[in-house]
Amino acid sequence: MSEISEKMEQLLERIAVALEARRPAPAESFDAQLKSADAFVWEAEGAQLVPVKRVAALPMVLLKGIDLARDTLFENTRRFAGGLPANNALLWGARGMGKSSLVKGVHEAVNDGREADDRLALIEIHREDIVSLPLLLRRVRGLKRRFLLFCDDLSFDHDDTSYKSLKAALEGGVEGRPPNVLFYATSNRRHMMPREMMDNERSTAINPSEAVEEKVSLSDRFGLWLGFHNCGQDEYLAMVFGYAAHFKLPLEETAIRQRAIAWAAGRGGRSGRVAWQFIQDLAGSLGKPLG
Repeated sequence: MSEISEKMEQLLERIAVALEARRPAPAESFDAQLKSADAFVWEAEGAQLVPVKRVAALPMVLLKGIDLARDTLFENTRRFAGGLPANNALLWGARGMGKSSLVKGVHEAVNDGREADDRLALIEIHREDIVSLPLLLRRVRGLKRRFLLFCDDLSFDHDDTSYKSLKAALEGGVEGRPPNVLFYATSNRRHMMPREMMDNERSTAINPSEAVEEKVSLSDRFGLWLGFHNCGQDEYLAMVFGYAAHFKLPLEETAIRQRAIAWAAGRGGRSGRVAWQFIQDLAGSLGKPLG
């Protein structure tokens, strides 16, 4: 072998080694991803599930003032996890009243005591990734594990047509919704669309009733509607006292009541979120960690 050929061979070998070192590691299989956790975030761009090791879920006992919604959603989820028929659920209504907290709390409560292979998987899909929902459904269709898909703060604006993908994924299409998948969504709007958008459809369409029907029929794909409404002072204080007792905050009930009312007045309203923010402030002022 000539000296030039030998040097060329050595050069090619070094190039091959360098390229091998730069090659990305093989992607983890979808099944392997599913075994790594009970909760995931769907990453549409990479078509993969990102495991969530610790879900920010509150115990259901702390969710005050929404007893009927809590019990209804828990029973619906329990049936689904047990292989029984269940409905997609839309949690709609006032901000800060515990809609997303309820979904996460119910998921945790239903999984409590279940074996690893029988645990319900929670997959959060972001609003902007709804168009990739059919791909996600194809990935999980036919798998043994059951999946609760969750989209928080779901709403659609004017000229946004991605709601059609959601409609087809929930009930329509040739394949339909996989039997091992249930879809929960939260929204501040019952029909997930602003009223002015629906009014505009009525005023500009040749057939106003049909135009509006196209928009609102999305919410009909949810068999279970759970409404959340602004709470009064009694419900608000029940939330505050529930948190205070759970976290063993060392302060008299009268003092907590006075500070909680003042806090809500400063915020200009009462809700579960305001109650939780007050408890965080109160615990911080008392030097007591929450956890």
